[in-house]
Amino acid sequence: MRFVIRLSALAVLFSALAAVTTWAQTTTEQPAKPDTNQSDKDASESEKYIRIERDKDGRKLALQTAIVRFEGQAETEHAGVVVDLVGVVHIGEKDYYRELNDLLGTYDSVLYELVAPDGTRIRPEDLKQRRSIVASMQTGMKDMLKLEYQLEQIDYMAENFRHADMSPEEFTEDLERRGDSVVKMMARMMGAGLATQAKTGGDLGVLMALFSQDRSTAMKNAMAKQLIDMEAVTAGMDDANGENTLIKGRNAKAFEVLKEELAKGNKKLAVFYGAGHLSDMAERLENDFQMRPTSTTWFNAWDLKGDQ
Repeated sequence: MRFVIRLSALAVLFSALAAVTTWAQTTTEQPAKPDTNQSDKDASESEKYIRIERDKDGRKLALQTAIVRFEGQAETEHAGVVVDLVGVVHIGEKDYYRELNDLLGTYDSVLYELVAPDGTRIRPEDLKQRRSIVASMQTGMKDMLKLEYQLEQIDYMAENFRHADMSPEEFTEDLERRGDSVVKMMARMMGAGLATQAKTGGDLGVLMALFSQDRSTAMKNAMAKQLIDMEAVTAGMDDANGENTLIKGRNAKAFEVLKEELAKGNKKLAVFYGAGHLSDMAERLENDFQMRPTSTTWFNAWDLKGDQ
């Protein structure tokens, strides 16, 4: 039983690492709802881009991810430009990915994450044939929670999609430059994840969920907060010099591609990345591009109501 509970913490961790490992190791019911920015001001930093929506009585309704719109300011280089930071979780409801697919089709360019060789396009047939250990763990997690796998639901072959992430070689070189490694990084994240689970009582929640009549919904409720906490952990994994490869290094590469797309004259762009990346990306848009956030829209990734 203890193994099953600890496995849930590892599953959350592996979900956070999905875009890094899935490709590189193998070759590598509700509609969107607009929301005001006031809730963002009041939210903790870890829930600015991923949160749990509750009703007036405090009952959990959904795990949600944010889409934050940034607009170029008048009399700046990027006046008239719109860049949406589209946060995502790597396993979710089928309707969640359907709505994201519909939205992503409206942009001039969509920059997506995946540690893979430059220009990689994700084909569903490749994913079914090649699965890393981490991807297999994620698949088990999504089956347990009755959710879908992002890479199998999003249309990465769409014409407006562009790969905007490090290659495996770039990722390794950046780690080595800082004296870091994938093993060290995963160990830090695993320790932080287990510590977070212990602090939030995750063990008890998962244990109770195992005996629930609606097990998948109970498990989602138990793990949603852990997922939010892990996004915060991954976003804050700086070394002594304030650097990290997993978030800041990959974000820097994504924004090099963003500059290229802006130079082509594209006016409406999306950066489609895990929610843990968005805080650092927001700072880059404000500081380096003189863009300002103008609105936030929340999408329901997990239904937490079940049959209640």
